[in-house]
Amino acid sequence: FFFFLNRMFIQVCLYFYCKFLWRCLKFVVRKLTGRCELQRICYNTKPGAARTMKIEASLKGSKSKRLQTSVSVHPDAIEKTIDDIMELKKINPDINPQLGVSLQACLLQIVGYRNLVVEVEKLRREPYDSENPQHEEMLLKLWKCLKPNSPLKARISKQWCEIGFQGDDPKTDFRGMGLLGLYNLVYFAEWDTEVAQQVLSDSLQPKYREIFELAIHVNIWIFFFFSSQFSKAEWEKKKFDKAIGYSFAIVGINITDLAYNLLVSGALKTHFYNVAPEAPTLTHFQQTFCYLMHEFHKFWVEEDPLDIMEFNRVREKFHKRILKQLQNPEMALCPHFAASESLINM
Repeated sequence: FFFFLNRMFIQVCLYFYCKFLWRCLKFVVRKLTGRCELQRICYNTKPGAARTMKIEASLKGSKSKRLQTSVSVHPDAIEKTIDDIMELKKINPDINPQLGVSLQACLLQIVGYRNLVVEVEKLRREPYDSENPQHEEMLLKLWKCLKPNSPLKARISKQWCEIGFQGDDPKTDFRGMGLLGLYNLVYFAEWDTEVAQQVLSDSLQPKYREIFELAIHVNIWIFFFFSSQFSKAEWEKKKFDKAIGYSFAIVGINITDLAYNLLVSGALKTHFYNVAPEAPTLTHFQQTFCYLMHEFHKFWVEEDPLDIMEFNRVREKFHKRILKQLQNPEMALCPHFAASESLINM
């Protein structure tokens, strides 16, 4: 009972602090510094996720409805919204020209992220349609990018299993992620072709440990005869030369699901606010998917699971590692997709 009362007391104190004392404190700080919270954030925090997320929290937590709704305006209305904010906060734009530029960059990122979620969700909900020429063209492009030297003999073919689909017709595998899964796989295969082909090649190979398991099935002396042909250094190299043994396309669709959940949960804000100087786009999302595919590939090798039955365990562990990385406001998952230099001056 006393524990319950104590907990209630703490919650009441926190409520009054957030509702009254915090606003009083902000009022006092503004009087002392001559700057509102938005000015203090823009002037004291460097560009990127740290600044944009603070601006977003400040606008959402404002008692003014005009400020609260500013994070969800149409991109074309952002300039007008900045003027409204400056007027509401009684900030002279001629004296604070850089503030408007900084706020505009932050709002472009905030609004852009919301719009990206909508765009990605729309693709996820759109089912693959084999009667749609555009869908079919994309699917065939995926094959050509991954298997340029192996012509597809027929649209319905067991060859699709060679790139990691489950059956003769890949359309059934896109049910969970819709067109989003296909969009991501095609982007990976087309724009990061060398890496995608290498990951595919590895995924088709059995685990190297199967060599050691030969001792169980064949004469032990034959096994040691073959093993003696390798030097100790070669065996050490082979020990780390682990292949994968998973279905490339199915894993790609699964990693699409992981990227989608990171996006919708808001976890990717850290990354996108650091790499996109303005509004993050579908291309940024697809680049992030490429990164996640490559990193999951390496993570799977490091984990060295016994078989594909351990996929969910490895995926969950990988997911937690990415989430932990994204808790760092300085984090940018894809260093080679870094923000443009213009961000530095915003």
